[in-house]
Amino acid sequence: MKNFLVTGGAGFIGSNFIHYLLDHEPECQIYNLDALTYSGSLENLRDVEKDPRYHFIKGDICDGENDALIFKENRIDTVVHFAAETHVDRSILGPGQFVQTNIVGTYTLLEAARYYYADSKGSFRFHHISTDEVFGTLRPDEPAWTESVAYAPSSPYSASKASSDHLVRSYGHTYGLPFTITNCSNNYGPYQFPEKLIPLIILNALEKKPLPVYGDGKQIRDWLHVQDHCEAIYMVLKGGTPGSSYNIGGGNQPTNLSIVELICDLVDEMRPKSSSRRDLIHFVKDRPGHDRRYAMDSSKLQKELGWSPHYTLQTGMRETVKWYLEHPKWVAAIHKQVEYQAWVEKNYVQR
Repeated sequence: MKNFLVTGGAGFIGSNFIHYLLDHEPECQIYNLDALTYSGSLENLRDVEKDPRYHFIKGDICDGENDALIFKENRIDTVVHFAAETHVDRSILGPGQFVQTNIVGTYTLLEAARYYYADSKGSFRFHHISTDEVFGTLRPDEPAWTESVAYAPSSPYSASKASSDHLVRSYGHTYGLPFTITNCSNNYGPYQFPEKLIPLIILNALEKKPLPVYGDGKQIRDWLHVQDHCEAIYMVLKGGTPGSSYNIGGGNQPTNLSIVELICDLVDEMRPKSSSRRDLIHFVKDRPGHDRRYAMDSSKLQKELGWSPHYTLQTGMRETVKWYLEHPKWVAAIHKQVEYQAWVEKNYVQR
């Protein structure tokens, strides 16, 4: 692995992965292809923009000619494909963009990759980032998902990611493209765009705004710190079996309400006020078709590659809250986005 194409590298997980890669691969060259839509920001990579190993390319993965040119000019040997529309709520409001980016975009990138690989005949890996949501939802008594569980997506977002997973596998089986796939649970950590639960609650708690919680707040998720996720991806790239998929989970299953309460307590501790931030919790109308429980079985990854999460939920959440408190300029830049404010109003205030 030397020349990396990282798609969606200005987003939350992608930017964290680029930081991780620069720390662990001193001889690498990284080409970050990102369209810089609403959730992608070069602020996430401001500290590495002058690193001679890092190169930013503004572009859309749906542009096949540009994709092919990037492969050829930079002799790409490793693709890490993060670029995707990722928020379930946005997919409910407008599924078309999810079909275009997640399905058509992945197809277009795969086409460029397979022709390049056929011509180059060198070492190559196409690594695709996916989600636990492709598996659907779990009852309280059901075991965590393994890699062999059949897909059962229940939202336009998860259906688009399931489709892209199947495309990647088909290019491996049909065209011999070397690939791996990782399906991760809910991520949290630095640089996460605050449409997602954890950063939204942190920032609202700091500003003493209402803290919106869907339905009864008893939905269960498996929370994975983004640094643990980056390490798992790196280990799969280094030692994962081509043609395989690996589940990545944080090994915890709190309710959404308990996550919100934990954030309130941490913000109260770090920025004391006369009253508890828990008083700001506000239950809103539930998301249509809201999945009740996710849980990932990461034993394959642990047994084959020796990975396990370093962060507990408590240590990870404490570090995450602290990061947002210590980066007011990043937060201010996000808050200035008119589109972001309009989305929060539409998705939470008007429900």
